[in-house]
Amino acid sequence: MSSIVIVGTQWGDEGKGRVVDVYAADAEMVVRYQGGDNAGHTVKIGDDKYALHLIPSGILRGRPSILGNGMVINPKSLLKEIADLESKGVNVRPFIFISEDAHMIMPYHMALDGASEKTAGNKKIGTTLKGIGPAYTDKMSRNHGIRMGDMHNKEYFRTRLNSIVADKNQILEKIYGMDTFSADAIYDEYMGYYAQIKDMICDTAQIVWDSLKADKFVVFEGANATMLDIDHGTYPFVTCSTATAGGAAVGSGVGPKFIGSSIGVVKAYTSRVGEGPFPTELKNEIGDKIRELGHEYGTTTGRPRRCGWLDVCVLRKAARSNGLDYLAVTHLDILDEFDEIPVCIGYEIDGKVLDIFPSALWKLDNATPVYEVMPGWKTSTADCRSFDELPKNAQNYLNRLSELVEVPVCMVTVGSERSQTIVMIDKV
Repeated sequence: MSSIVIVGTQWGDEGKGRVVDVYAADAEMVVRYQGGDNAGHTVKIGDDKYALHLIPSGILRGRPSILGNGMVINPKSLLKEIADLESKGVNVRPFIFISEDAHMIMPYHMALDGASEKTAGNKKIGTTLKGIGPAYTDKMSRNHGIRMGDMHNKEYFRTRLNSIVADKNQILEKIYGMDTFSADAIYDEYMGYYAQIKDMICDTAQIVWDSLKADKFVVFEGANATMLDIDHGTYPFVTCSTATAGGAAVGSGVGPKFIGSSIGVVKAYTSRVGEGPFPTELKNEIGDKIRELGHEYGTTTGRPRRCGWLDVCVLRKAARSNGLDYLAVTHLDILDEFDEIPVCIGYEIDGKVLDIFPSALWKLDNATPVYEVMPGWKTSTADCRSFDELPKNAQNYLNRLSELVEVPVCMVTVGSERSQTIVMIDKV
């Protein structure tokens, strides 16, 4: 049984959608296994740019695209995404399969998300305000979660919705002083969505299992990233799902022995959206330059991303947490203009050097990054289509990255176009 899982190794926005698109060309299907429309995967094909939030990137290859049970799904957002893709000529509906066990994002989730962030003040998490956290909270509480498949039974859905909305209105009104919701209005709205997607909602775990059992090549697509993982990320500045490779099994409904190789997507520098620690952040003209060269603005929120040099301590943690077999390095071309390129290889904390990102974030309060400075290449890599065509110093940068993380590089991107990809290892 052949499969790969593709995960982000930093704080998201590494270019996972682009990497998934490359490997989806040979895949039987692509499975998204966690997160919601807080994610944003971008693929550029010719003059068209496709921004995906819920639908796996394999849809652009005409592959069956699974929205797994580990996801939280806003049906309104999903239908908008389908419409946007169809407006660009992408055949979508025959290829979408939605897990009946995936939980739904409801209007009150978004209201609670916004209220929580507003009252947190300077202690806010920096969420996308899409209702992701409250939806996962309700899933885990068991009393308040609603799954996609619940809409198959209208009476069950209505009864459950009435009870939950009554509870949520108490919180919204008495704690936050906000307007309340009508269960009837939500029911009518969501049954309208259901009428358009009901044929897509099914037992997706069986579909994935059948493909794996038939030895078909399956790509598992992660959203968010390792450092945003609920267990292994920079808690509490994290997402609410398992964004590491281990989540692929739980979030798709197949056993871990059927998950094959893992590819960690690495941006050639580092970026982050939202609050939380970022040891190599550059709050100066260099950080601004990286942001503008890399067009570092959130696909989902449009917020400017914080930018800094590559942090190997983060990557070492990602290699351990995901059991990485390969690295896919993206945005290498953004470094084309720099004379020198520092790489963080450790943090000096209280006179000692730590070489992996700590779980206790307070350790970073007095941390000073330890840099190894590498020479830049000062020439465009945009037209390179093989490793040997890259400037020597760019090759050295990639080789040193691989050496420091102890994981081989399997592909590199040198531009936003699908064609600007160097695949160094075909069979992963």
